[in-house]
Amino acid sequence: MADTLLKSTTRHVRLFTARVENGDLLPDADQLTLDIDPDNEFLWDDAALAKVHSSFRTLVEAQAGADLTDYNLRRIGSELEGVIRQLLQAGELRYNPSARVQNFSMGLPRTPDSI
Repeated sequence: MADTLLKSTTRHVRLFTARVENGDLLPDADQLTLDIDPDNEFLWDDAALAKVHSSFRTLVEAQAGADLTDYNLRRIGSELEGVIRQLLQAGELRYNPSARVQNFSMGLPRTPDSI
């Protein structure tokens, strides 16, 4: 019996019960794959990405032993959206001025006057 692909998509986080092989997602109930900011709305540095990945690992470890359900995936995705918002509000993450669409989905950009 083939595994069923579960996924959760928020504005900036996509989670899949799959593994990546040769650029393809293959359903795998024992693997959780994270795609951060697929629309490149933000400018990421290694430190900001490390914080999101660390939060992701912590959230996944907290679910150890539990089934990966739609609800659990949505919860992890929502928590990661909160981490991204905190990074933006702390000035550790910036909007990408070259993004395809400028919608400021996490709030207006910080300016020197607003800091």
